[in-house]
Amino acid sequence: MRAVVTRVSHASVTIAGRVNGQIGRGFLVLLGIGPNDTLETAVKLAEKICNLRVFEDENGKMNQNLEQAEGSLLVVSQFTLYADTSSRRPGFSGAARPELAIPLYEAFMARCRERGFPVEHGEFGADMQVESLNDGPVTILFDTEQP
Repeated sequence: MRAVVTRVSHASVTIAGRVNGQIGRGFLVLLGIGPNDTLETAVKLAEKICNLRVFEDENGKMNQNLEQAEGSLLVVSQFTLYADTSSRRPGFSGAARPELAIPLYEAFMARCRERGFPVEHGEFGADMQVESLNDGPVTILFDTEQP
């Protein structure tokens, strides 16, 4: 799995002119799923992101996690994170097929909810417009295939 996690002041996703999900302070998570990903991968990545300490404490240090910051998550599926950019026109055959990706996308969000976090989301495979106000900016890349 690959995720681009941005600390935001607010974020939203709109589909066909209708806001599908929106959050205040928290994380915008662009989530890509690869063909070798499993339920274990989804749970492990959800835990890493929920425990990520990038919110400022009373001393201005990035030392607080999502729970301490009373944050939410907006999760948007993003198969383009698996783009093959070896040519000018990217290929996307490295992304998981929907029959694997959709259940893992749902499992990722379910684990975040189980941890007690409000989770908003886009719609898998939809044409979406994502808006966010980056806070910091702080943006972190996760790739479960990298140590």
